[in-house]
Amino acid sequence: MSNTVADHLVLLDHLRSILVAVGEAEQVPEESHALFLERFDELRASLPIDPIESQYLGQDLLCQIMQRYPQIAHLVPRDLLWYFAGDCLHYMPDEEIDLYQALEERRYEAEQNDEPFDWNQEKQLLALSDQDSKH
Repeated sequence: MSNTVADHLVLLDHLRSILVAVGEAEQVPEESHALFLERFDELRASLPIDPIESQYLGQDLLCQIMQRYPQIAHLVPRDLLWYFAGDCLHYMPDEEIDLYQALEERRYEAEQNDEPFDWNQEKQLLALSDQDSKH
């Protein structure tokens, strides 16, 4: 399993804990929420086995989270929206998409030069440089 998939599994686990908390707070209909969590668990199980095939289910579920649970939309890890892409990108502002595109370019460059690349560290650096340019 790649580091990228492993990192996204951690983010999915975090998001699942948020979804469970929403259900426990009885903010959503219990039956449909339980079914939704089952589908979420299917994604969690299939991602390490077949990351490419999991893309469509991931897109579908993340878009549903944004629509069904607007109260937690701000808690959805942005990396998941970027990773699953497709319709998920509609929930990201243009500046954020630009940041992630720059990250992808940096990762590609590092891979081409056989250099190490730390996604989270680079994301922080880009975010900081972006803030500096706005001040």
